[in-house]
Amino acid sequence: MTDHPPVAVTAVAGRDLSRADGLAELLTAYHLFTEAEKGLAVGSVDELPDRYRSEIRSPRSAFADDTVVLARDGRAVVGCVVVTAPVEGASEIKRLWVDPSVRGRGIASALVEGALAHAAESGASRVRLSVWSWRSGAIALYERAGFGVVDSWDARDGLVCMEHA
Repeated sequence: MTDHPPVAVTAVAGRDLSRADGLAELLTAYHLFTEAEKGLAVGSVDELPDRYRSEIRSPRSAFADDTVVLARDGRAVVGCVVVTAPVEGASEIKRLWVDPSVRGRGIASALVEGALAHAAESGASRVRLSVWSWRSGAIALYERAGFGVVDSWDARDGLVCMEHA
């Protein structure tokens, strides 16, 4: 087993993101992988739905009112998760992604912990998320972090909705 230095997790206001943050690359990998998992594999960003392309092309605009929690391994950004501003006491986390080359080091857990801490600091009394049912590893991660399955607020088949009080 190789020892790795700890990864730094920091929260960045969406409106303060820059190209140097590396978020666009992580979002590209996330969306291309997700579409392939759904059986809708596409070869490039240009083939993604408009809403996903806009996130990749301008994360600063897409997440202007949100906060992005980034994980850095040295200078390289290796993971992300988006935390929405609280609405009626609830924040949402979405777009959790860790570069496959660094998985297994607790980075996803650190990102979720960072997201929950930021949501609490922002005044959220609960945090919610939706995750595809086939992502059993992600569901287990969320359960370990204290999330529980709740009634769905999203009509798409295959989504599991979860909440953390």
